[in-house]
Amino acid sequence: MNRAGIKVFAPASIGNVGIGFDLMGIALTHPGDEIIARLAASPGVRITAIKGAKGQLPFEAVRNTAGKAALSLLQYLGKDKEIGIELELHKKMPFGSGLGSSAASAVAGAMAVNELLQRPLEKRDLLRFALAGETIASGSPHADNVAPSLLGGIILVRDHQSLDFVRLPVPPGLFLAVVYPHISIRTQEARAILKREIPLSLHTRQAGNLAAFVAALYRGDLELLARSLDDQLIEPQRAQLIPHFYEAKRAALQAGALGCSISGSGPSIFALCPNSLIAEQAAHAMQTIFTEAKIQSDSYCSRVNMQGAFKY
Repeated sequence: MNRAGIKVFAPASIGNVGIGFDLMGIALTHPGDEIIARLAASPGVRITAIKGAKGQLPFEAVRNTAGKAALSLLQYLGKDKEIGIELELHKKMPFGSGLGSSAASAVAGAMAVNELLQRPLEKRDLLRFALAGETIASGSPHADNVAPSLLGGIILVRDHQSLDFVRLPVPPGLFLAVVYPHISIRTQEARAILKREIPLSLHTRQAGNLAAFVAALYRGDLELLARSLDDQLIEPQRAQLIPHFYEAKRAALQAGALGCSISGSGPSIFALCPNSLIAEQAAHAMQTIFTEAKIQSDSYCSRVNMQGAFKY
């Protein structure tokens, strides 16, 4: 039995991208989660170590996003009664940040099993198993984080049940500035405050922005992209959960960002930028707002990650 094992990395992601609630996501180059997987003597999936989680994650595979994804794939392959797999989960990104932490773990879990078993499935076919893991944390099956974390790029999910998705083009030079203020927002709380009904006029404006954003990506039109990244549906409802959100957003735009909004359920804030210099300036400007408010924060500047999850 090969006990050396393999190591897999799955990146963080920006969910929603403002105007694409539960539909669109972007993969970052960092931060992310790592999983080390090894074959074991006893069948099934066991989590032997969790590092960087401060005791907040369960070791039981069926209750852990990485473990559930791994087990779902093993069961699909019909190997759960004959093959044993041990997982070490290394959390290298913050919990509850709005950066797809649970999705990254789920993606890493599914991919680790696939790699350990010599890739019985194509990478894109792992999405359904990663989504099974992510659903434990999110409470509902939506792939706007798991799809980009697995496959990289900017992903538009047309339908979550059939996992019908489109990988959108990325204009050259596009960078992201992300700031994570150290405040706690539970995904369930952020979803609970959302209105279940919206005016038709608001839906029309939001649909127009999403359609124009996609068109801007295909055309490489950054001016249209900037006009389109205007979330009039979710951002106004969730901004109240993030102290100084609008000040940070104004600071990013004044630094030259194309657009700025809430990453996933928050509290992280992302800004799309035309180059790395403006991304650095936008990140610094946003972080300064939180520093002056005596709120600690972390910042990340990243290209759009075109690779997604990978084995080291």
